[in-house]
Amino acid sequence: MFHIDLGGGAVLRPLEPWLAPEFLAHMDRARATVDPWISWASRSATLDDARATLQRYADLQANDAGRLYGIWLDETLVGGVLFRTFDAESGVAEIGCWLEPAATGRGLITTASRVLIDWAFRVRGLHRIEWHCRSDNEASSNVARRLGLELEGTLRENYPWKGVRHDTEIWAVLAPDWR
Repeated sequence: MFHIDLGGGAVLRPLEPWLAPEFLAHMDRARATVDPWISWASRSATLDDARATLQRYADLQANDAGRLYGIWLDETLVGGVLFRTFDAESGVAEIGCWLEPAATGRGLITTASRVLIDWAFRVRGLHRIEWHCRSDNEASSNVARRLGLELEGTLRENYPWKGVRHDTEIWAVLAPDWR
């Protein structure tokens, strides 16, 4: 199995269905802080649900339409990055991320996201990478900013969560602008 060294004892590697027990344990630790931002966090509450989430991304990867990677810190799954959408034909993908509280402040999401963006542009030849996040998710907006993405606009009240509608920021970078 491949892995990419992110430094400081952290690695990035595929997060596959056979890892459902470890993914569920991670979601149990992270759910309270991840749920407002990642829609499948609350839906991954049992082993079968966790396996279904991972299988969904395995199926997307098999169809070249998405991918899911975990971040392990000192051999413990603590978060991940993903291509929520991946459209090689149009050259556009959306990446996302999540991280449990114990692993914050180490630059893991920024480093892992940079790996995904670099791969999408240099290896797959995509033209545009998008980053969508709720306007009140300051940590996510800060990652987009650190990566050099540009805030292109805000979709007003397009994201319902627990009966409240939230705005979504759209950040993006184009291949010619990627450093």
